[in-house]
Amino acid sequence: MQDFEDFVALRSQALLRTAYLLCGGDKGAAEDILQDVLMSMYGKWRRIRTSPEAYARTALANAAANRWRRRSRKPEAPLELGAVPTSRGHEQQVVDADSVVRALGQLPRKMRAVLVLRFFDDLSEAETARTLGCGIGTVKSQTSRGLARMRELMGEQVLTWN
Repeated sequence: MQDFEDFVALRSQALLRTAYLLCGGDKGAAEDILQDVLMSMYGKWRRIRTSPEAYARTALANAAANRWRRRSRKPEAPLELGAVPTSRGHEQQVVDADSVVRALGQLPRKMRAVLVLRFFDDLSEAETARTLGCGIGTVKSQTSRGLARMRELMGEQVLTWN
């Protein structure tokens, strides 16, 4: 199944980023759910090969949600950020990215999924609604509330991280 191997080679990094953000910055969990999704896709490849990207995103969003349902766990307490450097270099970009991931991790799973799919995977409202199995109105309201909550959590920090 060369086309499956090509899909994995071309899209696995982008899908891992999506999984990472959906898991609230837990890299190990992101790798685990991506591996599970790709294994599932392999068995269903003949049926899903016409739209594997959409299937993968939906499966990742569901797997991330199920991960939290399976485990009753308390969220980890974030470390306090140190002194802010005077110039914005590569180090500050890393700090900004970490702040975004930490803030995303504090959002409810559906709100986080909407923001990740809309702004990090650049899906339209309709594509996001289809991926998550909800209405466009839900996507719009979750986007609005999610961005407001991100602004609260991040204060003056810029919300432009890729």
